[in-house]
Amino acid sequence: MTTSIPTTRTERLVAALARGLIAWRLPLGLLFLLLTIGLGTSALNTRLDPGFNKLIPLSHPYMAAFQEHGTTFSGANRIMVSVHWKGAGDLYNPQFLGVLRKVTDQVFFTPGVNRSRVRSLFTPNVRYIEVTESGFTGDVVVPSRFEADAAGLAQIRSNVSKSGEIGQLVANDLRSAMVQADLLEIDPQTGRKLDYAAVAQKLESIRATYASDLIDIQIVGFAKVMGEVMDGLLGVVLFFAIAFGVTALLLWLYSRSLKLTILALSVALLPVIWLLGLLPLMGYGIDPMSVLVPFLIFSIGVSHAVQMTNAWKQDVLAGVSAQEAAEAAFRKLAIPGTVALLANALGFLVIMVIDIPIVHELGLTACLGVALMIVTNKMFLPIILSHLYLEPMARASSTPGGKHRVWWAVSALAEPGPALASFAVMAALLAAGTYHSRFLLTGDVGVGAPELRAESRYNQDNAAIIKSYSISMDVLSVYAETSNLEEACLNWEVMNAIERFDLRLRGVDGVQSVSTVAGGVKLFAAANNEANPRWAALQRSESALRIGGGAANPELGLNTEGCRTLNLLVYLNDHQGATLKHVTGEVEKFIAEESTPNIRFRLGGGNAGVAAATNEAVEQAEVQMLASIFAAITLLCWLTFRSWRAVLCVIVPLVLVTILCNALMALLGIGLKVATLPVIALGVGVGVDYGVYIYERLQHEMAHGLPLRDAFYEAMRQRGTAAVFTALTMSIGVGTWAFSALKFQADMGVLLAFMFLVNVLGAIFLLPALAVWLGVEQAHPASTGAQGRLRPIQS
Repeated sequence: MTTSIPTTRTERLVAALARGLIAWRLPLGLLFLLLTIGLGTSALNTRLDPGFNKLIPLSHPYMAAFQEHGTTFSGANRIMVSVHWKGAGDLYNPQFLGVLRKVTDQVFFTPGVNRSRVRSLFTPNVRYIEVTESGFTGDVVVPSRFEADAAGLAQIRSNVSKSGEIGQLVANDLRSAMVQADLLEIDPQTGRKLDYAAVAQKLESIRATYASDLIDIQIVGFAKVMGEVMDGLLGVVLFFAIAFGVTALLLWLYSRSLKLTILALSVALLPVIWLLGLLPLMGYGIDPMSVLVPFLIFSIGVSHAVQMTNAWKQDVLAGVSAQEAAEAAFRKLAIPGTVALLANALGFLVIMVIDIPIVHELGLTACLGVALMIVTNKMFLPIILSHLYLEPMARASSTPGGKHRVWWAVSALAEPGPALASFAVMAALLAAGTYHSRFLLTGDVGVGAPELRAESRYNQDNAAIIKSYSISMDVLSVYAETSNLEEACLNWEVMNAIERFDLRLRGVDGVQSVSTVAGGVKLFAAANNEANPRWAALQRSESALRIGGGAANPELGLNTEGCRTLNLLVYLNDHQGATLKHVTGEVEKFIAEESTPNIRFRLGGGNAGVAAATNEAVEQAEVQMLASIFAAITLLCWLTFRSWRAVLCVIVPLVLVTILCNALMALLGIGLKVATLPVIALGVGVGVDYGVYIYERLQHEMAHGLPLRDAFYEAMRQRGTAAVFTALTMSIGVGTWAFSALKFQADMGVLLAFMFLVNVLGAIFLLPALAVWLGVEQAHPASTGAQGRLRPIQS
């Protein structure tokens, strides 16, 4: 039997750890088992933890204005409930108005609703004003006591027409009316963080109670999106189960060992269980949009578990005892496996450069899960293997001896001629990937909620509301701050600046409507002059402007007392990344050109303002994130192999795959955003796994005197088979996600399947080509000895 003796300090340390691990396997195994039981019990307390404030990029300039004024003005975390009349005529009938009143009451008592901000035809903050012979008069649109007879309905119709709410709270076709409400992050009734699942359930109960053959209920808002996602988590679990089953079946076909199959899957699940158990102890939950992170950890765990069990099985088939094979597997894989996992952890860690709480939470969660894998896969797994006996079926299925024809053919890539063909394919892919990746968009792509399919109830509701009203769910707030003025809304220069903003933004592509105090003042001026539209203009004197001063009532939500701050609402057609970038760009141009004294315009609030800031934060951090990932991997590879050639052999395929992933996202219409960042990090991390494992074995075999082609063949025979199997297995498993009802899961399934396959192909076809043309063989003659090499002796 051929064994190896350590010749370097690192090898001696690894060998000592291996001996200690096996010598103390019983107490260590018991410790890990108790940890699993304890953390598994704690994992039962893991909760879903969505939150709107977690989406806010705290350091972005837009959010400085939002945090200053967001509590004063509404529009960011809003829900809209539209009641639609499907019968004959319009909404002015007793049945519809009775339902609208009840829906208003139900929304008012929904958990987390800011009751002072609820707006409906039945709330006292919705009023009309008219000009009569006696002057201005006004009242609530719907009196507290009204009779639903012909006279009463006619009065409400008249009040609504004079309120300016058509297109706002009442549909343009007069067949729908809306209830608007803002949600608070802390439920004022309980004093605890808002339970979005409870809010979504309450909204659905409103729909179920009041929808009928004549009335339809349409609901949109962040809380409803989270509700839809959480409702779809049962499907997520189902597809996880399918992927798990496919992985188990293919593992068994590969190993022909039920023991190794169960062991690999169980150990791959351990870091997930430990992570879910630690989160409640740390005071964290899992955001619904980060629910795929545990499966990413499971995927990485399967990859490393298969490598370890494969190395152990090869030694056992060679006649070594289970205990000696476990110790040898630890010695072989401790360094490359730990380096690969550290690279994975760093990949997730560096996305925390984006200053968004949900990204910090996601990065911390994924990084912790991968770090736990160092314990479960590199320590607990060898301990279990040392007690295992391979079944006769698994022994009989292996036929050692003779060359593996496929790997011997592939090893030809380690010769100069075939390597050039590999470079030609790489160049073509690089050119195509670079071209298509230029069209990758930042942010959401598509109308409505891109996390859900177009045919989902939410997106259908959103489309109906956009079609019926002059406002949408996507609102951008621009804050106009005034100074040195007692009543800014009575200052013509200030109002003129607001009007110029209003008129300019109305002509911007992507803007549905604009609502400002200046528009209200002009409307009041016209009303005071027999509704003549020619008088719908801003008067230049303070006394003339005072005629329209009713439009500056703070109860309308467009300004504070004295108009010290004015809220300029820009309703958008959608919140796609391109729309947000275009509209905010036009607003910034206006701000840069504006020089009116005593007024300053600032972006931005509303849900569109938060989304725009998030997109900019992600876009600005993308290059920094990728640079940090590759710098960290470069350093780790250099410390491991002490060779710039090795670094290039591992890094170049990763760069190519990253570019191809960006190109695929552009082709599939998937935007670069918070939810897709883990996939990019995972792609780099998995590629490191394959590259480090294969190159480590390649270097080891060359140190034993084998030429480059033979060394690469041995690396593929010992490591490549397990790598290809893992990639195919996980690709098939996640490929089933394409049928998920949640679009973001379907998109992630396609991306992950692509990443798993292309990463292993890059390591197999590009790494040897790089090695031959970079002169790896000449740089590592067997006689010189090098860091990390083992000298064989016969025993």
